[in-house]
Amino acid sequence: MVWRKNGQIGFHGNQAWDHTEVDELVRKVLNPEQMQMLKSRLSVDVARSVSHIRIRINVFNTTRGLSLAVRLLPGKVPSIDSLNLHPSLKEFCKLTSGLILICGTTGCGKSTTIAAMTEQINRTRPAHIITLEDPIEFRFLSRRSFVEQRELGAHIPSFYQGLLDVLREDPDVIVIGEIRDPDTIKLTLNAAESGHLVIASLHATHAEDALHRICNASPPDAQHVIRSQLSSTLALVVVQRLIFVQRFAFRVPLLSILRGTQAVKGIIRDNKFSQIESAIQTGRGDGMFTAEKYKSEYLDTRSTFVHPSENFKPSEEATPEIIYRSKVMGSPSRVSSPERPSPGIKESPGLSRGVKRHISGAHYVIDEDESIEEVIAQISKSEHSNPDKP
Repeated sequence: MVWRKNGQIGFHGNQAWDHTEVDELVRKVLNPEQMQMLKSRLSVDVARSVSHIRIRINVFNTTRGLSLAVRLLPGKVPSIDSLNLHPSLKEFCKLTSGLILICGTTGCGKSTTIAAMTEQINRTRPAHIITLEDPIEFRFLSRRSFVEQRELGAHIPSFYQGLLDVLREDPDVIVIGEIRDPDTIKLTLNAAESGHLVIASLHATHAEDALHRICNASPPDAQHVIRSQLSSTLALVVVQRLIFVQRFAFRVPLLSILRGTQAVKGIIRDNKFSQIESAIQTGRGDGMFTAEKYKSEYLDTRSTFVHPSENFKPSEEATPEIIYRSKVMGSPSRVSSPERPSPGIKESPGLSRGVKRHISGAHYVIDEDESIEEVIAQISKSEHSNPDKP
């Protein structure tokens, strides 16, 4: 078993699974469609709810056989404040059109930031929000907004097709899990240009890098069109990474913020991307931050932060809605509420089907101050004292 805490890798050699145990776990976790995807592309992303804990799993093939990367997620969507993000992000959630890019490396919290912004819109104004995700990590309960979520592989064959469809579905806000290829980038810009608010994630380490990636994804003869679209629609670029704060002993988001001011739009139109960093440095009055300024002027001046365990501790999911597959689409793939239970988790009897279900089973509270040995001891003790009880 290998784990990561505060960005650091650790090993626990006493907790080892053999090949057959991992294979059996994968068979129980994946439904037939996901199993077929694993066989065809040698990896698959899924999200599950286990003992009140929302988890994201990537199953992939290695020289050692199948391996699983598991990420803990909260049952309810964290708020912008509870994630220790800059409060100005709330102002951008009031926009009715434009493009918001949340950038960073893998594992820096891009998806969680996007979910927090989506929930801010959901709570504060009436809108039709459609998300295109791979996989669906946070499940939203419609509040002031009406939220519909579509997952790659289950509800859309590709982000490209999902974007083609979504423009015919009367959305106000479009949330895209990740823009990767040129066709998806083009449709994303078209959606923002047609008067929608589009929030998307992109792998990039600097604002200049993000804008370069969008423009350079097209052939040279089409890049001027992309730059024109980008300059007219860009509202915000946030580049995020997590840094360890010694005085609090946990990690918090470090942001750089680029706003789509007229000066920035002019830089994009004129293809002068090397001036982006200077624009951020001189744009402090417009609410822009370089990573260095953000740390010194915002992070270093705060006296308190919300501990990550407040967001990621085990909790029941906010939405009671079942995951349902229409019979029109063929036989459902082991669908349950809120999702197919993991092995050993039983549904409570005596409740009307489709109305309410209670998931029972082992409930582990993982404290960041505990060592991995203490966590494993807690799990082992629970399993020995209550083996496979329904």
